[in-house]
Amino acid sequence: MNSALLLISEQVRAAAATGTALRIRGGGSKDFYGERATGELLDTRPLTGITSYEPSELVVTVRAGTKLAELEAVLAERGQCLPFEPPHFEGGATYSGSAAGSAATVGGMVAAGLSGPARASVGAVRDYVLGVTLLNGRAELLTFGGQVMKNVAGYDVSRLMCGALGTLGLITEVSLKVLPLAPAEATLKFQMGQTEALAQLNRWGGQPLPLNASCWVDDGQTQTLYLRLRGAVAAVEAACQSLGGERQDNAATAPDWHLCRDQQLPWFLERGARDLWRLSVPQTAPVLDLPEPPLVEWHGGLRWVRAAPEDAARLRAAAAVVGGSATLFIAGTPCPERAGGRFDALKPPLDRIHRQLKKEFDPAGIFNRGRLYPDF
Repeated sequence: MNSALLLISEQVRAAAATGTALRIRGGGSKDFYGERATGELLDTRPLTGITSYEPSELVVTVRAGTKLAELEAVLAERGQCLPFEPPHFEGGATYSGSAAGSAATVGGMVAAGLSGPARASVGAVRDYVLGVTLLNGRAELLTFGGQVMKNVAGYDVSRLMCGALGTLGLITEVSLKVLPLAPAEATLKFQMGQTEALAQLNRWGGQPLPLNASCWVDDGQTQTLYLRLRGAVAAVEAACQSLGGERQDNAATAPDWHLCRDQQLPWFLERGARDLWRLSVPQTAPVLDLPEPPLVEWHGGLRWVRAAPEDAARLRAAAAVVGGSATLFIAGTPCPERAGGRFDALKPPLDRIHRQLKKEFDPAGIFNRGRLYPDF
C-alpha cells in the first residue's frame, strides 16, 4: 500500500469509528451532478498513475485520481481509446461548482457512469470496467474482477460501482478494456424534423452500417440530424454513398462532437436559467410531449430537455410513459433542493436492494451521504 493510499485508509478508518461523513471528490468536474453530498472532504487526487498497460492485450489499470485527459493521451499514443467517450466537462463556469479545465479523473468517470455520444453504439462505461479495487466503509481494501472479462463470475461488483457516485466505497484503482481507434470516420448532415430523424435512425439501426453517434437538434431556425460513422475505411465510404446527406469535414466536426459530449454546444449554453434534464428512453420511443423540442442523441435513446422547474412532473411522466427515466442533470438555479430529487424515485424492491448493498459496503453510512438520494 503506497503512502497516499495509506493516509486515505486512515481517514476512512477514523471516520468509520466516529460516524463522520466523508465527501469523496477528485477533480470536481461533476460536482453539479446528483444531490449535494455532505461531510469532510476525502480527496482522491493523490492516487495517481497508470500501474499497468498492455496495449497488445487492450487493457489498462490506473489509479482513481489520475486525470482522464492524461489516460486518454497515453492511449492515443498507442492508437487506442476509451470508445464510450467519457465526458470531461471542461469550462467549469457552465456547471454549478465544477472545476475549470480538464479536471475529470478516472475514478469520477467510473463513479458517475456517464458516457458520451458513442454510447448507444459501443456500450457504456460499465461495459469496459474489468475490475476495481476499493476501500469499503470498514477501511478494508477489496479487489473485484481483474484484467480479463472471464474473471467475472456471479455478481459483478466491479460494474456495480459504475453510477453509484461513491456511495458504496472509495474506488482506488480500476482496470479498463480499451479499443483501437477506428481507421475511418465521417459525419453526415441531414435536414429533417424530429419525427423523420427518429424513424431514419431506427431504420438505419437495423442495417449493417458503421453507425457510431447521432445528434438531432432544433436551433429555432433549422432542424438538423448529424450522423457519425466509424469503422473500416471501406465500410465508412460505402455507408456515405448509400446514406446520402452532406458530408462534413472531420477536422471541423471533431470539436463539435467534443462539445456535444460535454454538453457545451450552443443549444445547451442557451438554456439560461432553465434546468437541463436528461431523459433516457428506448430508441424506438416516439416524439415525446415536452415543453420544447429536445436535443436527441444515442439514435433516439437520449433526449436532452431545457425546462422550467415547474415542468419536472411533466418530464418524469413523459419518460415513464415510454418506459424511460428522467434525471435533473443541471439545475438552472443554485438551489439544490427540488421536489422529487434529481433522480427518479426507486420502486420498493429496487430501493430495498440499494439499501442492503449500502449497508454491506458502508455499514456506518460515511461515504457521500445524500449524493444519490437525500436519505441515502
